[in-house]
Amino acid sequence: MKAIVFDQCGEPAEVLQLRDLPEPTPARHQVRVRMLASPINPSDLLFIRGQYGRKPALPASPGFEGVGIVEESGGGLLGWRVLGRRVAVLGALSGTWREQVLVPATQAVPVPADLPDEQAAAFFVNPATALVMTRHVLRVPRSAWLLQTAAGSALGRMVIRLGKREGFRTINVVRRREQGDELLCEGADVVVCTADESIGERVRELTGGAGVPFALDAVGGATGSEVVTTLAPGGRMLVYGTLSGEPLSLDPRVLIVGQKRVEGFWLGEWIARQGLLTKLGLVRRIGRLMSAGVLTSPIAATYPMDKIQEAVRAADQPGKPGKVIVRISPPSLPS
Repeated sequence: MKAIVFDQCGEPAEVLQLRDLPEPTPARHQVRVRMLASPINPSDLLFIRGQYGRKPALPASPGFEGVGIVEESGGGLLGWRVLGRRVAVLGALSGTWREQVLVPATQAVPVPADLPDEQAAAFFVNPATALVMTRHVLRVPRSAWLLQTAAGSALGRMVIRLGKREGFRTINVVRRREQGDELLCEGADVVVCTADESIGERVRELTGGAGVPFALDAVGGATGSEVVTTLAPGGRMLVYGTLSGEPLSLDPRVLIVGQKRVEGFWLGEWIARQGLLTKLGLVRRIGRLMSAGVLTSPIAATYPMDKIQEAVRAADQPGKPGKVIVRISPPSLPS
C-alpha cells in the first residue's frame, strides 16, 4: 500500500514522502479501512513540525481523521456491524494519510449517505470541536455574546452558523476586512478587523462596557491576550489553538477582578472523559448538523497522494478559501 510518512519533524513540504508499506492486518476488535480521503488540518501541520501536544513516534504518518470503507474485521460484534460500510475514521492507530489503516471498531463511525467524501472526511475534528465548545463546555445561552478569534477559519464559520441556529450572537475577529465581509454574508452578527480597529474598544461599544461572557481563542499572542481583557465579570475563555505561536500575556488582576477564567480545551482529552452514550449522541448530532449544512466545511482544493508537497503548501496558506483534502482512493459509490 501507499503511505505518506516522515522520518523527522520539520516543514511538511520538505519532510513528507510517499512510500510503499506492507498492508496491515487487524487484531480482534480492530477493523482495516481503505481510506478514501483525509483533510489537512492545522493540527496535522503542527504534528509534522513536532509542535503538537503529542509527539510523533518516528517514522510516522500524519492524519487525525478521514473517511474510508471498512474492508476487513479482526473479529467482534462492532467490527462485523461496520464491515463494508463507509465510515469516519477517528484516531487511526497509524495516521490516516495511508491507503489502508487500522482503527478500533469503536472509532469507525458510519456516516450519512448524503455526505460527499470530502465532507465526511472532515466529520469530526472541526465539527465536534465547534459543537462541544459552544454547547457542552460553555453552554452559551440564547442572546448571549460569544467572541471568537480566527473567525474566518472553517471552524470559525461553523461557530457562526451554530450561533444563528442556536440563538447566540457572535463577535468575530479577523485580520482582513474582505474576510469580514464574507462572514457577515454568512450570518456573523459583528466582525472586528484587527487591521484597522481595536478588539477592546469595539467590544466596549457593543456591550456598553460590560464585556463578553464567553470567548474562544485559537490565536494566542497579542490577539488572544487582548480578548482576555474584554471578558465580563464571571466570563470564560476557552483556548483551543496557538496559531500565532506566541504565548498569552496578561495582568493577573484582569482575571482576579470579576473572577474571570481562561481554560484550555483539547477535543481528544474531552472525548476520553465521556461515556459511550454521550459519544454516540455527539456523533448523531454532528451527522444531522452536517446534513443541514451547519457543520460543513468549504473545500478549497483536493490533491492526490503523489502531490502531497503541493497540498501541504496550499493548506498552510493564510486566508485560504476552505479545507484542503488529500484524495487517497477513488471516490466511493453512493451507498
